[in-house]
Amino acid sequence: MTGETTLQITAALSRGPDSRFRIETLDLAAPGEGEVLIRTLASGICHTDLAVKAKWPIGYGPIVLGHEGAGVVVEVGAGVCGIRPGDTVLLSYRRCGRCRRCRAGRPAYCEQFALLNTSGGRADGSTPLSLDGSPVRGCFFGQSSFASHCLTTVDNIVVVEPGADLTVLAPLGCGVQTGAGSVLNVLKPDETSSFAVFGAGTVGLAGLLAARASGVRTIVAVDPVAGRRALAAKLGATMTIDPGVDDPVEAIKDHTAGGATHALDTTGVPTVLSRAMKAVGSGGTLVAVGLGRPEVSVDIIDIISGGKTLRGSIEGDADPHEFLPRLVALHAEGRLPLEELVTTYPFTDINRAVADSVAGVTVKPVLVF
Repeated sequence: MTGETTLQITAALSRGPDSRFRIETLDLAAPGEGEVLIRTLASGICHTDLAVKAKWPIGYGPIVLGHEGAGVVVEVGAGVCGIRPGDTVLLSYRRCGRCRRCRAGRPAYCEQFALLNTSGGRADGSTPLSLDGSPVRGCFFGQSSFASHCLTTVDNIVVVEPGADLTVLAPLGCGVQTGAGSVLNVLKPDETSSFAVFGAGTVGLAGLLAARASGVRTIVAVDPVAGRRALAAKLGATMTIDPGVDDPVEAIKDHTAGGATHALDTTGVPTVLSRAMKAVGSGGTLVAVGLGRPEVSVDIIDIISGGKTLRGSIEGDADPHEFLPRLVALHAEGRLPLEELVTTYPFTDINRAVADSVAGVTVKPVLVF
């Protein structure tokens, strides 16, 4: 571990795919060179947290997840510039800043992304977390924010105004950034466009709100959960579709006069993505952000003859340092009402928050410390 001293913290520990989160007391190393100690005030629960928990090999040891953290800077390590104790911050993903993709302004596709975000440790393989002297995997997306405190770095910190409502802004770090970024940075619709979103969870609804903020007037939301369809309608969808009742392809084509010009799939379900591609009109674009099965069947004749585009996106192609302030401003203007998506839970109720999210009762659970 880096740092001669440690801080006792409270964290939600995952000991295996089938186990519940357990609140335990861990040791966290003091910030080393380039690191920043954050006192966590809020953390969103993202589908990625649960997906990684479900696949994390037991042999790799227990891990602290969480990657939509927000809080206050407590201490900075040597070499840290531009971040000071007392700063209110949002946390997002890490990037190396040196590779070809980072230098080209595409940090979401950093060549070191997996090492820095999902390896369970620092780039050198160490972990700042321990329990009774035994290492605990962490540094998840450079933060592991399911804890009262976390270590992170300048490259995934965004400073916001003191007094910002972190329970609303915490999800900007991943879920909202992914959905809104896929629309604002990749699809770039305007008032002449039509937009369809498949999956009305956090990512999908963030995309819907971004489409509204872009002036799109025709918006379709597809989701099997009645509550989420109702929320999508409240937030601006001009049509909602229950895919278990109606054919989304025909309904979208009817509502958009031939097919959506822009679409977003957040589900990662092969059959849903295939339908979404069919629902896109001639010359239209579908962005896929959901991680599901690696193989998907699409009608290549339909794509070629219609001049359609299927495009993937990580983190909404966003650089958090530039994009998160943009989203904060849209929220302040009332054009990104994220509070409509958020339900808060005490940190100790993390398992209830997870259950509510999986059941579709809650769109975006946010843990409050």
